[in-house]
Amino acid sequence: MPPKKEPPQAVQVFGRKKTATAVAHCKRGHGLIKVNGRPLHYITPKTLQFKLMEPILLLGKARFSGVDMRVRVKGGGHTSQVYAIRQAISKALVAYYQKYVDEASKKEIKTILVNYDRSLLVADPRR
Repeated sequence: MPPKKEPPQAVQVFGRKKTATAVAHCKRGHGLIKVNGRPLHYITPKTLQFKLMEPILLLGKARFSGVDMRVRVKGGGHTSQVYAIRQAISKALVAYYQKYVDEASKKEIKTILVNYDRSLLVADPRR
């Protein structure tokens, strides 16, 4: 009888802004983050590149080095999509740490993100 495969450690979370929706699939890996199959630095507009990198810059690359993220985004305009992506990335990391790492580090990550900008974890209800 073949050995049982353990289920993959993965979480799926969404981020929203206006009508844009981003779905982040976060699993154990090597720090890879792709949006619609492209690396983060190819996302346009370039002026919002910094907004997209905020969760990574705030938390440091060390926290992202153990996970791979694939983000699908659709709907809305360019700006709304960028805000939806950054929210999905933030929420995915918090959910992954809560489920597979430990509660203390999840709480620390959540505090850092909320103190910087609440919209990184909480959706803006305006449509």
